[in-house]
Amino acid sequence: MFSWEKLGRIYNPLDYENRKEWMNEFAQAPCTLVFDDFVRVFFGCRPKRDENGQYVTYTTYVDLNRKDLFKIERFAAKPVLNLGNKGTFDEFGTYPLSIIKNNDELWGYYAGWTRCESVPFNVGIGLAVSKNNGEHFERMGEGPVLPYTPEEPFTLSGPKIRKFNDKYYLFYIAGANWYLENNKPEISHKIRLAISDDGINWNKINKDIIPDGWDKTEAQASPDVFYANGKYHMFFCGWVPSSFRQTRTRKIGYAYSTDLLNWTRDDSKVGIELSEEGWDSEMNAYPHVFELDNNIYMLYIGNEVGRYGFGLAKLKGNL
Repeated sequence: MFSWEKLGRIYNPLDYENRKEWMNEFAQAPCTLVFDDFVRVFFGCRPKRDENGQYVTYTTYVDLNRKDLFKIERFAAKPVLNLGNKGTFDEFGTYPLSIIKNNDELWGYYAGWTRCESVPFNVGIGLAVSKNNGEHFERMGEGPVLPYTPEEPFTLSGPKIRKFNDKYYLFYIAGANWYLENNKPEISHKIRLAISDDGINWNKINKDIIPDGWDKTEAQASPDVFYANGKYHMFFCGWVPSSFRQTRTRKIGYAYSTDLLNWTRDDSKVGIELSEEGWDSEMNAYPHVFELDNNIYMLYIGNEVGRYGFGLAKLKGNL
């Protein structure tokens, strides 16, 4: 089993009374970009609900001191990506975001979502480019690069972009079914993979790559892949739609692979558990693993899907 030492919560939006209106609540799905003297953490945030009780979501960032990751050096002045135009797939939300360097540019793959009537939302995966180190991104186009298809009719979300052996690998989640629980629609989605030579044109594997572990209806999310010691390690999160409203629990799972195509799930190795009390006592979710100065860290969100921010854990030993 791996051993993650929880170091504490880095950012809670509710701690900042004068926070900007558009980043009033939540800090969801963090991912990092490491600079010489700071670490930029991108995450999803929300303003207050509108007059109809509806949310929108933006992506923003905070910069952390590289030598003290609990010291926030600066906040983004505005969202890094505007909401999409009326009727587009990302009209109401642009998160989570996953970034990869591509020569002098940053390419950001993000989930864009729109509202529906019979279910709350539908989601596609878009691509945006930054030429100023992630201060701002511009869409490559108004449509998604991974859209709904006959085989994947809804909720393509949770993109995690990686490049191994000169090929791009995009891990994502695809909706498997909508369930009606206590007259409320609950989504189940599974982790999938697409491969590309250029990061734009994708070949989908078109199958679930991580077997169920908690329940056959489980929802899997946030497939974060990290290479170390001859293996590809995937940390992801999930929940069971039929019981989620009662338990309010989301947990982290683990799988490994030697070829990126065939994965063995072994949640017994995760090595990070819910806290007995406090901001991460119900949820450890949306993990992001990164290396910094010869240490391996995990960012994760806590209760109510990041309403109270994200925290940091440090790996003791090796993957």
